[in-house]
Amino acid sequence: MMKKRFLTTLILATGLLKIATVTPEGSQWMQDMRAGAKEIKERTDGRVQIKYYGGGVMGSDQKVLSRIRIGSLQGGAFTPTALASQYSGLNLYGLPMVFDSAEEADFVRTRMDDKLIAGLEEAGYVSFGFAAGGFALLMSNTRISTFEDLKGKKVWVPEGDTISRQAMEALSLTPVTLPLTDVLTGLQTGLIDVVGMSPIGALVLQWHTKIKYMSDLPLLYTLGFMAVDKKAFYKLNEGDQAVVREVMGKIYQNFDTSNLADNAGALEAMLNTGIETVPFELSEYQRLRETLKELNADLADQGILSKELYNEMLAYVAEYRAGSRDEAGPAN
Repeated sequence: MMKKRFLTTLILATGLLKIATVTPEGSQWMQDMRAGAKEIKERTDGRVQIKYYGGGVMGSDQKVLSRIRIGSLQGGAFTPTALASQYSGLNLYGLPMVFDSAEEADFVRTRMDDKLIAGLEEAGYVSFGFAAGGFALLMSNTRISTFEDLKGKKVWVPEGDTISRQAMEALSLTPVTLPLTDVLTGLQTGLIDVVGMSPIGALVLQWHTKIKYMSDLPLLYTLGFMAVDKKAFYKLNEGDQAVVREVMGKIYQNFDTSNLADNAGALEAMLNTGIETVPFELSEYQRLRETLKELNADLADQGILSKELYNEMLAYVAEYRAGSRDEAGPAN
């Protein structure tokens, strides 16, 4: 009897997936993910159980990845930069000032998401889809509307994010590297002056309480995803893997759709707190875009991201813009 119990416990243990996220407890995101975990447990007769550690209690992305490597965690919810060192294709969508709109990004993503998810799996992590987070805007306590306004400002850069660091330096900003969990304190203490974040991200993480202005400059396209250690995931039997992929895929598909609406609501909520939107001058916007376009091409040449995938993405962007012009008809 004792041996039988031990074997039963061992079987269940192999199906325990411990996942870390900075998503706050009580948020709709956490509620949806916990509902998904409950469904997975029921549909696999308890063979697969997911335990979430929310609110950033497991520390920074780098700490979470270290815990995954030693097996004390099996996965986490990340932004692309966290795993870009393992798979550089994740850098593509977040290159600064590539996309003009969410519709344009969606056009590209329908053609490239599956390829990037497959590339991530080859690198050792199973994912269930990307969830758009909207465009990151520049947020600060001083008005920023020109290139000159950026000079010397201390801007937050995520740990290990080489692309953001080089981009901020190209814009004459001074990068300050901090884990996501320390940004709120950094804003509070004056360690950083500027952050780039989507409204929904700033609202959920409470950063909006420490800023006064938002630029209307769509700096970069943001998204999030869950990544589970491939070895841990493939310990599950094939039927249980299929259930996890189905349930988590639906959740992330829903996040991808609802996040854009939630982002618009978050922007309105932030404006209602008194935060002011600052228009970025068109000539200055074009100047920034040209500067960053040169940087993006240089990053591809350096091999920091796949030149093949980068060119493929730009080809889809050009295809979308050409189609938009055709739909609009000839100019007067």
